[in-house]
Amino acid sequence: MANDRNGISKGVLRAMSMFGGVQALSIICSIIRTKLVAIWIGPAGIGLFGLYNTAIDMINNIANLGIRSSSIRDISIANSKGSRKHIAEVIAVVRRWTWTLGIIAAFVTLIASPLLSIWTFGDNNHTLGFIALSATIMFAAVVNCEQSILQGTGKLKRLAKTSVWGTVAGLAISVPLFYFFREDSIVPSIIAYSAATAFFAWKFRNKDYSGIKVSLPAREVMTQGAGFVKLGFFMTVSSFLSILSSFLFITYLNHTSGTETVGYYQAGYTLVNRYAAIIFSAIGMEYYPRLSRVAHSRIRTQMFVSQEINITLSILAPVIALFLLFRELIISLLYSSAFHAIIPFISLASIGIAFQSVSWCMAFVIIAKGKGKTYLVTESISAVTGILLNISFYHFGGLQGLGLSYIVWYILYTITVGIVYARLFKLSLHKTAILSALYAIIVATAAYIGMETGYKIITIIVAIASAIFGIYNLRRMTR
Repeated sequence: MANDRNGISKGVLRAMSMFGGVQALSIICSIIRTKLVAIWIGPAGIGLFGLYNTAIDMINNIANLGIRSSSIRDISIANSKGSRKHIAEVIAVVRRWTWTLGIIAAFVTLIASPLLSIWTFGDNNHTLGFIALSATIMFAAVVNCEQSILQGTGKLKRLAKTSVWGTVAGLAISVPLFYFFREDSIVPSIIAYSAATAFFAWKFRNKDYSGIKVSLPAREVMTQGAGFVKLGFFMTVSSFLSILSSFLFITYLNHTSGTETVGYYQAGYTLVNRYAAIIFSAIGMEYYPRLSRVAHSRIRTQMFVSQEINITLSILAPVIALFLLFRELIISLLYSSAFHAIIPFISLASIGIAFQSVSWCMAFVIIAKGKGKTYLVTESISAVTGILLNISFYHFGGLQGLGLSYIVWYILYTITVGIVYARLFKLSLHKTAILSALYAIIVATAAYIGMETGYKIITIIVAIASAIFGIYNLRRMTR
């Protein structure tokens, strides 16, 4: 069992370092691309870029039906059983479902392009743009399909290569387009970027089972794919509810306090939630498939979840302390000194990341076990709770109140997921995981108190001590 835990820890750290770097590269390329559009094309270019991408992303999310995430579970389970014939069949089913949905969505986008132009821009002047962009829907289907297969079969190095080469090639092709064609380059650059990612997703695809002949009738494809399509549907609805909740709160904020306050909230939320999600996403690349393979075993599931909590919080505790210590510098680098108004919000909300980590590790069990309805219920409760807390706490405490809302939100979400974890699945957390959670909460709270009371030395000591302890703990877990 000790060797299992050590192997898990090493695998998690390898995946985190690999995909953390991939995520960082993706962000850097995105910043460069946005900066060049702003310089060479101006605000109009940024606006066009955002509107086109938002519309296409929305279509992709609906068309994919969550198969990018849900199919990983089926592929991982098949991969753990070791039957090459069965793995090849599951991969064939995933490819047929994903490509079929991609073709249908691309065709619908093509037909509905005049309506998309009117809904997005208020006129039909961008119909040709959406006609051209229908190709990106199919490219996205290829990327989603091949990346889910790579992740499910544990080919993480190949998965990282698809992301790195696709992102870099997409940027390299886009730069001359921006420079020479300016505003006319927006649509071609989006297509080129999508084509590049699809090319490298196909180039680095898993070819281990390509030599196995699979002959599946349409009815069998429908039957075998029903499980991950159903789970994916629930995940898609859950994601939509989360987006809707965020949209409703932003709309409320805009009506009550104005666009500037919305900008502050968006900037703060991005700093706290989305950049922490980089670490979660990097770890999840290895954690989700591994958890899916052992979801049938109570003992191994408990061990994997508890180990994941230990590793995640060992990394995040010093990151939170350092984030609080350098908060002004980080805001100035990413935004400007005018955004220092969000400091009360992000400082309090950073404490909530400790609770978010625990709930995140437990919530993956729901997906790994294929309980789509349960996942939809927990995420729906979270979405409703989030918007109610945000409105209430903002009404009484402004931006700082939103920071406190973030903490309470994730405390309640952790309790909700914990009840499902303990009562429905009859699972429990090991003592070490509970102690890790308490430790991370104490570190984040102490670092916050140090900054708010003016005793930065407390935050500095906490940051150094937690970093040393985190390194020691990770080394201990990988021995």
